[in-house]
Amino acid sequence: MSKLPKANQFIDISDYGRPAAKAIAHLLKKTAITPIHVTIGFTVSGLLAIWCIMNGYAWAAAFFLILKSILDAADGELARVKETPSYTGRYLDSVADILLNALIFYMLWRLTNVNFLYTLLAFLGMQLQGTIYNYYYVILRNRFDGDTTSRIFEKHPPMAMEREKQQNVNILFFLYKGLYGVFDKAIYLLDRSAVKSTWFPNWFMTIVSLLGLGSQLLIISIFLALGLMEFIIPFFIYYTSMIFLVISIRKFFSKADVSKL
Repeated sequence: MSKLPKANQFIDISDYGRPAAKAIAHLLKKTAITPIHVTIGFTVSGLLAIWCIMNGYAWAAAFFLILKSILDAADGELARVKETPSYTGRYLDSVADILLNALIFYMLWRLTNVNFLYTLLAFLGMQLQGTIYNYYYVILRNRFDGDTTSRIFEKHPPMAMEREKQQNVNILFFLYKGLYGVFDKAIYLLDRSAVKSTWFPNWFMTIVSLLGLGSQLLIISIFLALGLMEFIIPFFIYYTSMIFLVISIRKFFSKADVSKL
């Protein structure tokens, strides 16, 4: 089941793991395995990737990062096929993502000669890249009645859904807010008019998907497999400039679209 109507579906480069994720979800549909179990699975895969990076197993690290991306999509797919969406799963997924990203960059810093400040800039840049992808994507999903467990503005804990505890939702919400709030606010300040925009063509969203977490992990995997670990941190510093490029494109074409009315 897609998160968007057919007319608004785009080639999501960061979502390359979706076909495998759907297959996994259908295999698990009639089992006792829950989406939370799959989220724990992708967390374990991410930790194994970090362990492999630490011990010099570059190809294995790349494998586990790709597997992490697939399982990251599979938990949501399983929630859809079992018809068990939850805010607990939504926030746990995001909290696990950012903590794994931080550990990946910490390990890269430990194993290379890159300055810690540059490492911090690369990590912050990576988070901002993923945030703008999510920002535009959630606007689209909310506008076309897609997946509504994600919200454009996360201000207050949502009401727990059936089968989940409000206390768990509250705890994970505040963890999410503490870890992501600054990034959400930064992107909103950079492009606050996007919320009211109707200009999000499919080709544009495909470009934006290059900034999604799946794309980022794929890039890291390629660098690792090619033995270019020391270039990962500099790459993500420069790659952050893509944020300003996509914002400029959206604003320019939005104004041009409005002028035709």
